[in-house]
Amino acid sequence: MPDTGREGRPSDAERLAWLDSGTSYFAGRLAGHDLDRPSLLPGWTGRHLVAHVAANARALRRLVHWARTGAETPMYASGEARAAEIEELARLSPEALTGLVKQTADELRSDLGTLTGPRWAARVRTAQGRLVPAAEIVWMRAREVWVHAVDLGSGGRFEDFPPAFVDALLTDVTGLWERRGQGPGLVLRPDDRQRSWTVSAPPPTGPPDEEGVLCEVRGTAARLAAWITGRGPAPDPAAPPVGRWL
Repeated sequence: MPDTGREGRPSDAERLAWLDSGTSYFAGRLAGHDLDRPSLLPGWTGRHLVAHVAANARALRRLVHWARTGAETPMYASGEARAAEIEELARLSPEALTGLVKQTADELRSDLGTLTGPRWAARVRTAQGRLVPAAEIVWMRAREVWVHAVDLGSGGRFEDFPPAFVDALLTDVTGLWERRGQGPGLVLRPDDRQRSWTVSAPPPTGPPDEEGVLCEVRGTAARLAAWITGRGPAPDPAAPPVGRWL
């Protein structure tokens, strides 16, 4: 896998390390957890969440196949098919689900090892419709296992995440909002970092003097990441409400 790391951007090797450590972290939060309990995602039990993580590995394997062969293979046939697969898998026993999530994670990791040279730059389409290089699959999976380890509700915390991964997550979310033109305008200024993240203010709908107004929000990087991904309260009581992430 070509290393494209540069200042401010994680290298491919670093992303692979996050994928592996996140897979282990998810497995650790899953061990012994009662999957019949509600997860922290509305309407989903632990069964649904683990089923989703397993189905996600299968879906990303389809993107690896697309990148390797050039044969277009979407992550999911449709939104309905994705939901139906999660419901079907959620009916498995906890033991079967735990085994399945490990099996599918191992299969995806093995498949990623088959991508070489220019195949990492092959364009594939995410479930949100974005065309991205196949190298992005590694980040997509790392993000999935780390964040959903918190959603299990078994003690996972953003404070446990590798600091550089938290930074990359802040970059990912704020970059997505920038591309969407999604407000509000924010400056995220972590107390434990020497940098900040900015989301441009959307075009004003009020008086002209409101144009370009950015709200500065402070807190630790982990708390800011939890907040902007919808996994925690605003670290600053003056922070404005924010929209969806994915």
